[in-house]
Amino acid sequence: MEIDRFDRQILQILQTEGRISNQDLADRIGLSPSPCLRRVRTLEDSGVIAGYRALLNAKALGYTLMALIYISMDKHTPERFEHFENEISLISEVLECLLVTGQDADYQIKVVVRDMDAYQELLLNRITRIQGVTGVHSSFVLRRVVDKTALPV
Repeated sequence: MEIDRFDRQILQILQTEGRISNQDLADRIGLSPSPCLRRVRTLEDSGVIAGYRALLNAKALGYTLMALIYISMDKHTPERFEHFENEISLISEVLECLLVTGQDADYQIKVVVRDMDAYQELLLNRITRIQGVTGVHSSFVLRRVVDKTALPV
């Protein structure tokens, strides 16, 4: 899909103001509402816009501890990785799971929990019990320095 300057403007605005009305969006980019809405729908249908969500405040919900956990696996087979990925995706505290290279670990996961007791329960009773997990290394987030979801367009 060819993305022109109007599409880029739409994407930039929607990434930070996902609830903006079509009328306001059209006014901001200099189009009338109908062509603006057609462009948004085309961006949605093509998969460029993957969805819309509300961003929640973790601390306001009682989640005060964020950790990065590096996971090492015993076997590097598609079946073992598929099993791990299926199991880890079922854990609601897991915000992100990345298969990585250049580390001693195979995966990096980002988790959020209420406190250290909850972290211990998550790690010892759930994550390390997934078949194939042989090593874990944890780092705790002290402060988010850059925290954005918007992609450069």
